Amino acid sequence: AMVQPDWKRLIAYSSVSHLGFTMVGIFALNFDGLRGGVLQMINHGISTGALFLLVGIVYERRHTRLISEYGGLSKQMPIFATFFLIFTMSSIGLPMLNGFVGEVTILMGAIKITTPFLGMSPLWWPILAATGIVLGAAYMLWLYQRTMFGELSNPKNQDLADCNAREIGYLLPLVAMALWIGLYPTPFFRTMQAPVDKLVRQVEGTYYSAPVASATLPEQHASSSEHTPEPGESH
Repeated sequence: AMVQPDWKRLIAYSSVSHLGFTMVGIFALNFDGLRGGVLQMINHGISTGALFLLVGIVYERRHTRLISEYGGLSKQMPIFATFFLIFTMSSIGLPMLNGFVGEVTILMGAIKITTPFLGMSPLWWPILAATGIVLGAAYMLWLYQRTMFGELSNPKNQDLADCNAREIGYLLPLVAMALWIGLYPTPFFRTMQAPVDKLVRQVEGTYYSAPVASATLPEQHASSSEHTPEPGESH
């Protein structure tokens, strides 16, 4: 991804990275890993979808996706640059945006992995996952620096129109979703809690769902678990 000359293909690499990180959470097969993986799939649709839309906006104006053809776009297209910054930060997991919540929750699940896989100690999985986050941030920030900062040296970019009302209209709801998940993910965790809890119980009989942050519903656990009578207790 660091040497990819095509704007859209580089974002596609970030998409693959997101899905790989999602698989880490899913195959952790614990509560935090699974719910983080599910949330990260939602985040992937928001962040990567928005980045592809933004690339499409520029391609519609210039008909090229080569990164070398751009530079200094923040001076000519400040609204576009702002949207691109928000979704770049969302993609790399900046706190207060949706990507951060999903990545941290997956890492919490990866830390709890206890079974060796492919001969590797379970300790390596969160380390490798965190390394992927760092590399993802590196190439996404490199993309932003190459396209948005610097001098507007290419004369073909000097007459580019900024985002119009239609484009702003379909990007703003995605910004709202990214902020909603980043600042208040509880409704999303609450919705997925019951199916995730059921799935983990099926694959790990000793699993029990302990309260985690503000996203748990203790009353659901109490109602869903079977009551085992104590000796001498009447039915």
